[in-house]
Amino acid sequence: MPYTIRYHFSQSFAVSARKAYLWCTDFTPEDHALMGEDNVERQVMHLTDSTVVLKEIFHTSNGDIEKQKLVQFYPDRLSWVSTHLTGPNKYSQFIYEVSAEGNNASRLNFTALHIEHEKEIMTKTDIKLLAGKLCKYDSKAWKLLAKAMEKELNK
Repeated sequence: MPYTIRYHFSQSFAVSARKAYLWCTDFTPEDHALMGEDNVERQVMHLTDSTVVLKEIFHTSNGDIEKQKLVQFYPDRLSWVSTHLTGPNKYSQFIYEVSAEGNNASRLNFTALHIEHEKEIMTKTDIKLLAGKLCKYDSKAWKLLAKAMEKELNK
C-alpha cells in the first residue's frame, strides 16, 4: 500500500524573484552536477512553452533507476509543478513557488507530496522520520542550487 509523505521548506535567494524563477526553470542536462550528483543523465523534452518532460537515469550500485517527470510552468505566478510519471516516486508531486523579498532577494517555497511505494507497512513514526529525511535531502540540494544561482547571476 502506498503512503503519502508531506513536507515543505523555504530557501532564500540573493537575487530577484523573476531572475530566480527564470534560472530555476531553465532545465539543462547538467543540472544535477550543481547538486553534487555526477551519476545522473538527463534529457529535457519541451512539449509546449509551459510544459517539459524530464527523463533522468540515476546510475547506482544496484543498477539504473529511470524517472520521468512532467513539469508545468506558471510564469505569471513564478511557480512550477513537477509530477513524477515513472520511477520509485511515481505520482509524487512537488510545488515550487518563488516570492519576492525586496528588489534583489527572493524565497523559494517548496511543498512535497511524496508517494512512498517501497515500504509495505509504515507507522506514523516511520512516516514522520521519512518526511524529515526527505526534507533534509531536498533542502540540502536547494542550498547548493541557491549557491550556484547566486554565483552565476551576481557576477
